[in-house]
Amino acid sequence: MAELTSTGSMHAEKLTGRTQQIFFSAVESDRLASPHAIDVDFDKLVDIDAEGRSAREVNQEIAARMREGYGTITVLNPGAKHSLGVGILNRLRLIFKGSLGYFGCGLSDGPNIQISGRVGWSCAENMMSGTIVIQKNAGSTFGAAIRGGDLVCKGDVGSRTGIDMKGGTIIVGGRTGAFSGFMMQRGRMIVLGDAGPNLGDSMYDGIIYVGGKIAGLGVDAVDAEMTELECNWIKRKLDQYGLEAPNGVENLRKIESGKQLWNYDSLEPTEKKLVL
Repeated sequence: MAELTSTGSMHAEKLTGRTQQIFFSAVESDRLASPHAIDVDFDKLVDIDAEGRSAREVNQEIAARMREGYGTITVLNPGAKHSLGVGILNRLRLIFKGSLGYFGCGLSDGPNIQISGRVGWSCAENMMSGTIVIQKNAGSTFGAAIRGGDLVCKGDVGSRTGIDMKGGTIIVGGRTGAFSGFMMQRGRMIVLGDAGPNLGDSMYDGIIYVGGKIAGLGVDAVDAEMTELECNWIKRKLDQYGLEAPNGVENLRKIESGKQLWNYDSLEPTEKKLVL
């Protein structure tokens, strides 16, 4: 019987990391829809008045109208209720005429959502795909743990924007608060205004672009050089939402991970002190 030859342990391999991964082929478009997706008609419109109704009742009516084939739903008088528009796993054009409270539009996979007012904390948490565009300001933990799609706030946002971000694109037309990009793992964040302290703290991967002043970088966040490919991509993305960089796309400051914390657990105690 032949003897097995050891070729080394995979655990000793240094991680290289990737900003993008390909999970499917675009030519297999017929397989990209969920088997449970509802067939809706975007030309079929309906209004839902949220005045005097609970968030649960409004969400249930949105689901009921989708099952009836309505592809464009407008919610009137949302009244800053919490948890509106959550858990939509379907193509849908959803319009909120007003402001949302906490946890709006979370756990979404596919809808195109427009919000004419403001949103509270944790908007679009765990968003998978689609687009969400907010015309005014947003609270803290904007886009927490999103995995895909475009999340856009044309105003200012609070602290911890994109915390634990795992993919997709977050665009902020104004300023963002402290610890934005904290523990970011993948994806891209574009901030056209100023950024608060500890930007990109402990980020594992992904990229942050900032058009204004940065109050301070977090642990293991470092400057990097912009490429022409990135400039072209950012310009197309901003044009899509009617936004532009204050001093030109080419003058955005690019922040990425220094990758010094990737093997943090294997460092000696004295080395950990140097990193911190």
